[in-house]
Amino acid sequence: MAEKITPRSEDYSRWYLDVIRDAELAESSPVRGCMVIRPYGFALWEAIRDGLDRRFKATGHVNAYFPLFIPMSYLAREAEHVDGFAKECAVVTHHRLIAGPDGGLVPDPEAKLEEPLVVRPTSETIIGSSFSNWVQSYRDLPLLINQWANVVRWELRTRPFLRTTEFLWQEGHTAHATEAEAVEETLRMLDVYADFAINDAAIPVIKGRKSARERFAGAVDTYAIEAMMGNGWALQAGTSHYLGTNFAKAFDIQFLDRENVKQYCHTTSWGLSTRMVGAAIMAHGDDQGLRLPPVMAPIQAVIVPIWRKDPERVLVMEHAAKVKAALEAAGVRVKLDTRDDVSPGYKFNDWEMRGVPVRVEIGPRDVEGDAVVLGRRDVPGKEGKQFGIPAAQVGEAVCNLLVEIQAGLLRQATEFRDANTRSVSSYDAFRQLIDGDGGFIRVHWAGSDEDEDTIKEETKATIRCFPEGAEEGEGVCFYTGKRTTQVALFARAY
Repeated sequence: MAEKITPRSEDYSRWYLDVIRDAELAESSPVRGCMVIRPYGFALWEAIRDGLDRRFKATGHVNAYFPLFIPMSYLAREAEHVDGFAKECAVVTHHRLIAGPDGGLVPDPEAKLEEPLVVRPTSETIIGSSFSNWVQSYRDLPLLINQWANVVRWELRTRPFLRTTEFLWQEGHTAHATEAEAVEETLRMLDVYADFAINDAAIPVIKGRKSARERFAGAVDTYAIEAMMGNGWALQAGTSHYLGTNFAKAFDIQFLDRENVKQYCHTTSWGLSTRMVGAAIMAHGDDQGLRLPPVMAPIQAVIVPIWRKDPERVLVMEHAAKVKAALEAAGVRVKLDTRDDVSPGYKFNDWEMRGVPVRVEIGPRDVEGDAVVLGRRDVPGKEGKQFGIPAAQVGEAVCNLLVEIQAGLLRQATEFRDANTRSVSSYDAFRQLIDGDGGFIRVHWAGSDEDEDTIKEETKATIRCFPEGAEEGEGVCFYTGKRTTQVALFARAY
């Protein structure tokens, strides 16, 4: 029997860890800061991967793969980049182990690498090296590449899915002839991320440009989708970077233009990781566990057969098999729970905790009536149940429910975000709100980088982004008192 999930109101962080444990999404590994992603958790990542991959290919990108190991000298070529990642890098210095004096294994002093290798924290440098070989002429552009990979960043404080030493992600890398084309690509991929977040993950994200302090190391501009979690904190769910010619100059990515003149490419990079799994947990979960949006859910409907006597079991299971086939024919990802060693009530709670959107109940009366009972995960109790659904209509009925649930979760998340987004005009009011209800705080902003650092130190809140399309006219900066038209979104964030 799973342990009781801590209520969100009692300890939100504990609730999050409890859900991951009980839903069997992930567990700790022998390596500090790393996690074992269990099959159900990996199925969620596969849904994210597949949803994004379709979108990438529809926009002309192709997949490739680049080495896990990066020569240390490559990182040093771009000064801001190396400064941004130096403290997080894992480094390989030897290629062989030998027996030590105490019987254990130690690096062989004779097997020291001529140049240390950095375990990939991100791939701009190693991919830049390949791009310099692949791009010769304007005819080779645009170059649109994506890779699905793992990366390592030596984090001090880790949390499953949200921040781990090793994590899974995709990283797109593109090269273009002009700044305008590269900026267009940067914003287009931001739109792709937002489309996925809204329509697949049912998370109403806010698109915007990051501040200089939050910008990717080596980028000219960074853009992000920002999501609000169930406790009012923000989560940066995906980023897209315009890199200018910084990496092109560092790795000699040049092309002959139409006038036969050599030019440096303008490049981009963009990424989304397994933290999107954490986003789905925290954006939709409740005190009973997960509530998964149907588009992402590994199992969209679970069939729970109910019987007391063996003769009933035979009839119920035959009916359940027929219903399962009908749902599969309708394109529903369905599971028939055939466990005999646990009660129907246990199964109800188990699948509810795992966030399966629709439960199909079949008992002897349903067999007699050639019907089923449908239960919605997003609407608790009898209110969320539909009785006497004809078996012949179960495929259509479940598909309609899945559409309703997907829309309902997005609507609920949007209403929660909007209710917890407020504006203030003074720093005192800002601090009271951050220390109280939290959420997103919209302000006019004319502060410096140093002002942003001070606010972060004093309140733990950061500028999440300068929201796209935020046109509120001229106002007074809540911190400096200067007049400005720039609007910033502050929040505490994971």
